[in-house]
Amino acid sequence: MLSSGCAPVLLAGGWAIAAVLEGPAYDPVSQTISVLAAYGAAGFWVMTGGLLALGACHLLTALGLRPAALAGRVALAGGGAATLGVALVPAPSSGGSLRHGFIAGAGFALLAVWPVLAADRRRDTPWGLRPAPSLAATALMTVGAAWFLLELHRHGAPGVAERVVTCIQSLWPFVVVASCVRHADDDRPVV
Repeated sequence: MLSSGCAPVLLAGGWAIAAVLEGPAYDPVSQTISVLAAYGAAGFWVMTGGLLALGACHLLTALGLRPAALAGRVALAGGGAATLGVALVPAPSSGGSLRHGFIAGAGFALLAVWPVLAADRRRDTPWGLRPAPSLAATALMTVGAAWFLLELHRHGAPGVAERVVTCIQSLWPFVVVASCVRHADDDRPVV
């Protein structure tokens, strides 16, 4: 519960504090989170720390989420490792980076597919691991990632799209863990 619950707080807290440190030069609508973690950014250490902590949270959640199918746990751990990679291979202060973009893209993909890979078709499965909610979460994250790419390509509002999809990706593990805890509580015998 702790690692999955901290993930969205660390992500949003990291970008909020780093944006304040960056000041009015940073535009959260048109600029990505990676700009906040770029070398030379005023709050790069905050955003980099937030990304490192987020990656660690995903790794710990994947390790402890025993009711999920192994393929989903591996994908979630891979998404956590990619998040660590995004922090360790920051985007340059201006322009793009193929390495950073590749790692970020791999992370987006792994975090989008983990829910459907973690799903379990058994009747007594916790809600967050059932096929329908898992497929819906994967579809929502995939649509969010496509929206981000569209906004990035047309120089629109990639910052908004990225924040929406990363919030969903960081929040879904908590939803799954909470449903597993609730399911376990429902299965306890009444004394």
